[in-house]
Amino acid sequence: MEVKIEESWKDVLRNEFTKPYFLQIVTHLKTEKVSGKIIYPPGHLIFNAFDTTPFSKIKVVIIGQDPYHGTGQAMGLSFSVPDSVPPPPSLINIYKELNTDIGMKIPTSGNLTKWAIQGVLLLNAVLTVRANEPASHSKIGWMDFTNAVIKKISDEKKGIVFLLWGKFAQEKQVLIDETKHHVLKAAHPSPFSADKGFFGCKHFSRTNELLIKQGVMPIDWSI
Repeated sequence: MEVKIEESWKDVLRNEFTKPYFLQIVTHLKTEKVSGKIIYPPGHLIFNAFDTTPFSKIKVVIIGQDPYHGTGQAMGLSFSVPDSVPPPPSLINIYKELNTDIGMKIPTSGNLTKWAIQGVLLLNAVLTVRANEPASHSKIGWMDFTNAVIKKISDEKKGIVFLLWGKFAQEKQVLIDETKHHVLKAAHPSPFSADKGFFGCKHFSRTNELLIKQGVMPIDWSI
């Protein structure tokens, strides 16, 4: 089927879009919309992470779980919210770590598009959610799709820095060839776990050190 997604990703993932699991995702979303369910993010932002970070531009991958389920929060980039929405608790903790790690001033905006444009793929493992129902689309097939995405990145690129925060993200480690990529692991930035290993992980400075060693332009983490 024809999926509206950035061209380089369309080429890389072309085979996925015709597989039964993907057709099942499409059918499920259409059925829910017809029945009046509200789904986040809005349709044109479901593939925002891919549209903003072309396959050829990826330097870093940050894996989230599923989109925010509150009104106006989800924008198709993991951990990110639009400018008009206050940063959620996990993102506030990410900013706190950036402040202690590299001295970045804590911003008021939670919009991480600037990171995505520079090559940080902000990938949620599940790309949609029903309003006010966290993890409601976790079993409709999205995991098959995003696992394939991670495997494609691992197979076809080299030197990518994968940031795996929390148990859920770390389960994706098996998809990554660590002989040619870098994996940095820490606790999830959620208020429930940030003090168990996320604070002090220095993943942002370490990521840039790894990129610089490869002769790759580091990420400007400021918002």
